[in-house]
Amino acid sequence: MSALLMIFALLLISALVQIAEVSEKSKNNRVMIIKGLEDGFKAAGIDAAPNPETGDISITNSVLFQQDDYLLKDVGKSFLDKFIPIYSQVVFQNKATADEVVRIVVEGHSSSEGNFEHNMRLSVLRANSVFEYISLMDFPNKNAFFTKLLISGRGAIEADQSIANEEDRKVVFRFQ
Repeated sequence: MSALLMIFALLLISALVQIAEVSEKSKNNRVMIIKGLEDGFKAAGIDAAPNPETGDISITNSVLFQQDDYLLKDVGKSFLDKFIPIYSQVVFQNKATADEVVRIVVEGHSSSEGNFEHNMRLSVLRANSVFEYISLMDFPNKNAFFTKLLISGRGAIEADQSIANEEDRKVVFRFQ
């Protein structure tokens, strides 16, 4: 009986070590992606910084859209023309990072100004506008990028509810 217990304990320890190794590789891949994005944006002179913990990149409304609008401004198109190729190149730099990223989410957000339905519709339209523009672009790994792409509208759910804050009006690129 004690031999069975020892075998079970060894199997458990082996499984825990393997889980720890997979977790460490995943963490290293995430760090590699975030660092690659930081370096790529800096080298290209792009004013975008990934969150050091999550890798989320918030692009403010003022870059992409007019207030209360979902049509991309020319400056927003120019921004995406530089941003997307770097983002795609970093995510798909090797098999490990490509496998690590299950989804690339483009989230539209709005401020708390206005009613819920309008803000939700606006946030979805903004995310869709970014999606449509990206679909017209030519960049490395485009097909792989689109197999992972998901758009989402968050409305004012995560916005400051006490005041209409311009920083809440944004599009977030998030990898999962």
